[in-house]
Amino acid sequence: MQSTNLTDIVKHRPYALAEGDWVMSQYWDQLLFAHWPVKPADLRATVPGQFELDCFDGNAWIAVVPFLMNRVRFRKLPPLPIASSFLELNVRTYVKHRGEAGVYFFSLDASSRLAVEAARIWFGLPYLQATMKAKFKPKPEENEVQWIEYSSIRRDRRAVKAELKVRYRPTDKVFESEKGSLEEFLTERYRLFSVKDNRVLKGEVHHIRWPLQKAEAEFECNTMLNSLGLPTSRLGDPHLLYSKSLETLEWAPVTIEADPT
Repeated sequence: MQSTNLTDIVKHRPYALAEGDWVMSQYWDQLLFAHWPVKPADLRATVPGQFELDCFDGNAWIAVVPFLMNRVRFRKLPPLPIASSFLELNVRTYVKHRGEAGVYFFSLDASSRLAVEAARIWFGLPYLQATMKAKFKPKPEENEVQWIEYSSIRRDRRAVKAELKVRYRPTDKVFESEKGSLEEFLTERYRLFSVKDNRVLKGEVHHIRWPLQKAEAEFECNTMLNSLGLPTSRLGDPHLLYSKSLETLEWAPVTIEADPT
């Protein structure tokens, strides 16, 4: 699908497209959503006070999301020559600000130094440098099924050390989440929030509904949530979803005036 046509597909969105032109196009490929439910009280202190936790059936949700960022380009320009493709690993939850729902990122590890520094400056997002690898590997008894082996070791001194080593794969056919379902709540997000210099920044995103597949994953190491006081060893089994590829459009972040005090 071409980016010029993507903005014509809007009926699925919960609210209208952002005003003005999008500024960046990205593909998110070979993505795993690994979500854990947590008690809101266990997460509240780790999220800035400007935001309300967005919960589903009484639970807050926290996610570890490894994927390949691909074909990154600015509007009317070809893909970036040295930062058009790199690995990324997000730790995120879901929040509301003044009634608007969106994603809040605790960390975004990436293998591209340029992407890390640019995103920190422009979006105010906590991007961090990491040594990352990903490859396909078939399971011996199931040679027709491709596993994705993904590893990340954080090398950035601006945050505590964290590591992920996992392999994952889809296990069922592609589907779209149902209205009101947990899968829709976890994936159909078209806005992100961040805090920079005590100001809330809002970034708008557009894409079609996620083409999802049920997934399985084998975690050899996962310390991505330890700094939040939520080691996965005590969180139980995650809710797992996979998506092969999704084209996205991003708008420039907008500063929201701070609430009066």
